[in-house]
Amino acid sequence: MADYDYIIIGAGSAGCVLAERLSASGQHKVLVLEAGGRGWSPWIALPLGYGKTFFDPAVNWKYQTEPEETLAGRCGYWPRGKVVGGSGAINALVYARGLPHDFEDWAASGATGWGWDTVRLTFEAMETRVSARGEREGSGPLQVQDVSDQIHPATRHFFAAADQLGLPRTDDLNGSTGEGAAVYRINTSRGRRMHSARAFLAPALKRANITLMTGALVERIAFEGRRAAAVQLVHRGRTLTLRAGREIILSAGAVTSPRLLQLSGIGPAEMLKSHGITPLVDAPHVGGNLQDHLGINYYFRATEPTLNNALRPFLGKVRAALQYGLTRRGPLALSVNQCGGYFRSAPDLGRPDQQLYFNPVTYTTSPDGKRTVVQPDPFPGFIIGFQPSRPTSRGRIDISAADPAAPPRIRPNSLATEEDQAQVVAGGRLCQRLITTKALDGLVESAMDPDLRQMDDDAILADFRVRCGTVFHPSGTCRMGSDPAASVVSSRLKVHGVEGIRVADASVFPNITSGNTNAPTMMLAHRAADLILEDA
Repeated sequence: MADYDYIIIGAGSAGCVLAERLSASGQHKVLVLEAGGRGWSPWIALPLGYGKTFFDPAVNWKYQTEPEETLAGRCGYWPRGKVVGGSGAINALVYARGLPHDFEDWAASGATGWGWDTVRLTFEAMETRVSARGEREGSGPLQVQDVSDQIHPATRHFFAAADQLGLPRTDDLNGSTGEGAAVYRINTSRGRRMHSARAFLAPALKRANITLMTGALVERIAFEGRRAAAVQLVHRGRTLTLRAGREIILSAGAVTSPRLLQLSGIGPAEMLKSHGITPLVDAPHVGGNLQDHLGINYYFRATEPTLNNALRPFLGKVRAALQYGLTRRGPLALSVNQCGGYFRSAPDLGRPDQQLYFNPVTYTTSPDGKRTVVQPDPFPGFIIGFQPSRPTSRGRIDISAADPAAPPRIRPNSLATEEDQAQVVAGGRLCQRLITTKALDGLVESAMDPDLRQMDDDAILADFRVRCGTVFHPSGTCRMGSDPAASVVSSRLKVHGVEGIRVADASVFPNITSGNTNAPTMMLAHRAADLILEDA
């Protein structure tokens, strides 16, 4: 007898969506397994609490990459959610669908049925879009908030600079084109974080046919022949084996989903044998195709007040807290990323190649995970930063041992291609042109080293190697595609070579989307539920 119809591994951005959708009819018994805790911390609910959770081991796995020679031998810091809601519970809240061509590229690469016309309908089905005036469009459970009426006045200089360069403007980066300067939409509702756990899982848990088990470390998936039949896990010191009558769905994210497949015997055969694991399926692409966005910030002291003035002094903190407590508005109700957009670094390019951020705050902290809290600087300042949208380098994530608690081997292989290096220079030059416009030049009191305005191409690339960091968008490690020899899952997200198991999270992205990956991850899970229920 099966304990459950569906077992979902991971209560992150994808798993919470799947849980709600698969349990909605009341006909299926659903179990959701989460290695982290419930996430009762008030810093998760508070949008600007991101600065507290960024280094908090209670809710953050705090992974490290292996040293990268191309990044000056540095190990990268990779925060990942260790809590119900996953990385969507500790991220910077930006809701970015991606650009239409991202999904056309998915379909062209063999992910049949995942083109823009299809996924756009899925986005619309799960969203309720709320304008700055409070007008609502759509009826989905996920609230997407326009906060253009609340952003800091200093951001006006960014938009003026874009106009002076002749760069496009857009009202909504999630529209049909999405190109241009805009205020970022964020996932909030009444001033609180609206992550997938709040939007999807919390209402679902009121149903009798769904169970959430936290603190559950999955060790492996057990197979009967080639069919996934059960999940072996450790919960409160006990080893349990729970059976699934229909399917097991891996939604543990781009870091952990491939590792769980490998621990279960699905992965590169020789690597598995080296750890004492008997291969069930020799699948060399499990853990491969790793993609991520690398970004960099340039810091400037400002000639007028910024968020630093509101959030660093004690009285400023008190005022912001009172404003938030009384109105659920103000700087505490916003993302640190207030505006930016997708841009072409050269006018003759066929599509945008850079995503930019303009933040009216500076925080002198390093991306190595050693600080415990992100603090604004004690003087007015702002950041302009960029990330190349579609990197071409590919890395790997693998197990480091047969122990599921052992840290992963993360090898991003950053800047491995000349194209990626050229994209870094192009992004730096674009930011350089913006910062030297009349609009932004007047906001600059001085540059905080290094000074982008003084850099040539070689200096831009060298500085990027020394200071860049992940923008926390790992994806692609269980790639979706039609060819089992070149992918891990089919277009219906079924793992090649076995039955009864699918993967539904950012690990199945054939290519990384042009922007923040939380929104397309939730979209993918929403559509995955449709596929699972169709097959049922």
